[in-house]
Amino acid sequence: MTTQKICAGAPSRGSVTWHSIDWAKCHREVRKLQARIVKATREGKYGKVKSLQWLLTHSFSGKTLAVRRVTENRGRKTAGVDGIRWSTPQSKSQAILSLKRYGYRPQPLKRVYIPKSNGKLRPLGIPTMKDRAMQALYLLALEPVSETTADQRSFGFRSGRSTADAIEQCFKVLARRIAPKWILEGDIKGCFDNISHDWLLRHIPTDSMILKKWLAAGYMEKRQLFPTDAGTPQGGIISPTLANLVLDGLEDKLRVCFGKTRKTGNVWAKQMVNYVRYADDCVPRRYALGT
Repeated sequence: MTTQKICAGAPSRGSVTWHSIDWAKCHREVRKLQARIVKATREGKYGKVKSLQWLLTHSFSGKTLAVRRVTENRGRKTAGVDGIRWSTPQSKSQAILSLKRYGYRPQPLKRVYIPKSNGKLRPLGIPTMKDRAMQALYLLALEPVSETTADQRSFGFRSGRSTADAIEQCFKVLARRIAPKWILEGDIKGCFDNISHDWLLRHIPTDSMILKKWLAAGYMEKRQLFPTDAGTPQGGIISPTLANLVLDGLEDKLRVCFGKTRKTGNVWAKQMVNYVRYADDCVPRRYALGT
């Protein structure tokens, strides 16, 4: 595939006019690359996955869609520590050209707190607009892998899935003739704050150099810089996907642990478990079937 095909709508003289971008073509080219990443992932061709991810993250189409996402979402009016917002066509055009791997250095996150339903405060880490756009760009290349390998009953922060889908799955299980006898609601305490950076760098299928820079960026609070030794801060575009990748595999682990035939008295029964997860909240349901 040629550079011209990869860089759909790329400017010929190093300039971009925001209103002249062919958005349909950009979406089309990114979807093609994502489909190829999915295919390579299913075939176990991880070297090819890495090459295709490199093409996507260096493509004009990927960069334009990343900038468009962060300038049109709900947080577009919230600046990071640098106070910069991309609110004009000119600033958005320049932003596309600024998204480069070479020399990239993310700035610290801006720490803010939002109220939780239980009255406590939830800390968020707000990246700068450029760092958000870089995360959105690399997420375009990571999501095809994460969606291909994700747990079947994982519903949080996934494309095409919602809380309604998680509720529907719960209903399907509980409406069966032989329904679960026990329901357990679980929450992984401090999930986002305690994820191992070493684990992420070893296992997340993305550019490790870029990921390492994000993880080590630290955060600013009351004009003081604090380091980040663990966790992936809530507030980043890529953070929910990283958390999902960490938790993927829990569904199979539960199935292995509980999907065994055991004898209770004179009756052999197969212990079964249904599992529904929304981000770091999970609802396992357990019941026994006599055989």
